[in-house]
Amino acid sequence: MRVLVTGGAGFIGSNFVRMALSGNLGDISEVVVLDKLTYAGNIEHLSFAMDNPKFSFIEGDICDSKIVLESMAGVDAVLNFAAESHVDRSIKDSSAFIKSNILGVQVLLDACVNLKVKRFLQVSTDEVYGSIEFGSWTESEPLLPNSPYAASKAAADLIVRSYVNTHNLDAVITRCSNNYGPQQYPEKLIPRFVFALLSGEKVPIYGDGLNSRDWLHVEDHCQGISIVLMKGLKGEIYNIGGGRELTNLEITKIILTSLNLPKSRIEYVTDRLGHDRRYSVNWKKVEGLGYSPKMAFDTEILRTIDWYRNRFQTYI
Repeated sequence: MRVLVTGGAGFIGSNFVRMALSGNLGDISEVVVLDKLTYAGNIEHLSFAMDNPKFSFIEGDICDSKIVLESMAGVDAVLNFAAESHVDRSIKDSSAFIKSNILGVQVLLDACVNLKVKRFLQVSTDEVYGSIEFGSWTESEPLLPNSPYAASKAAADLIVRSYVNTHNLDAVITRCSNNYGPQQYPEKLIPRFVFALLSGEKVPIYGDGLNSRDWLHVEDHCQGISIVLMKGLKGEIYNIGGGRELTNLEITKIILTSLNLPKSRIEYVTDRLGHDRRYSVNWKKVEGLGYSPKMAFDTEILRTIDWYRNRFQTYI
C-alpha cells in the first residue's frame, strides 16, 4: 500500500512514518509525506527516512489544490495528520485553524474524489465532544466543541462524513485522547513544563489543576490508526484511548518528581477560556478491530520526560 501522510513532519505524523517504514504498521510499502513545515513541523523528525527508497517528501500546504493533487497521484490511501492543534493559539487567533483544519480537509477530500483514492483517514480528537463529567464518550455522542481548535476539527469531521454520503468516498475518522511521547513541540504540557523547570522557571497550572485527560502514547495511537486504516469500516468513527486518566496537576507532580524538584515550582494561574474539565473516550469499538494500548504509562512517561531532559540544550 502506497500512502500519503499529510503533516508527516509533525509529532504524531513523524512517529507514524517511522513505524510504517520499520514495517510495524501492516501493509504499508511506501510513504509520501506532504508537510508545510510550519513552526510545529520539523524536517529533522524525518531524517531517518531521507535515504529510504520507500520514502519521499514534498514541502507544501494542504490548502494548495495543485500540490495536493501532485502529492496524491498514485497513492492508495491518504492519512491526514496535518492540523493546527494548540488550543491556546486558537483562542488568540482562530484564522489559521479555520484555514488548515477545515479548508485544508476540503481540498484533500476533493482530490481524493477526483483521483479515486481508495481510502481517506482523518485524524481527529476527543476534544470535538466537549467536556464530560462522568463516564466516557462513545462515537455516537453529539459534537459539542468548546474551543475554536475543537470546533475546527469537529467541522472537518462533518465534512468528511458528507463526502462519504455525497461522493461515496471510502473515509474513516479516528478521535484520539491526549498524546505524549518524544518529538512533541514544546508548547504542549509535558515538554513545555520540562523545559520551563530546567530553565529555573515555575510552571503555570490553569485554575485548580484538576482538569482531567486520558493519556495515550503516540506509538499506541499510531498502531490504532493503522488498524483503522486496514480494518475500519467505511464511514465509521473510531475513538482511540490510552486507558490512563490523570489530572494536569497529577502529570505536573510526576514531572517534578522525575526532575527532583519541589511542588513550590507550581504556579496557579487564571483558568483558560472555555477550558474543558474532563475528556474520556470509550474505545471498545476500535478494540473490536484488534487495538489495545501496549505502552505502559508508568514507564513511558518517565522515558518521555528523560527524552526531553536530554535534549534541553537544543531547545534553549
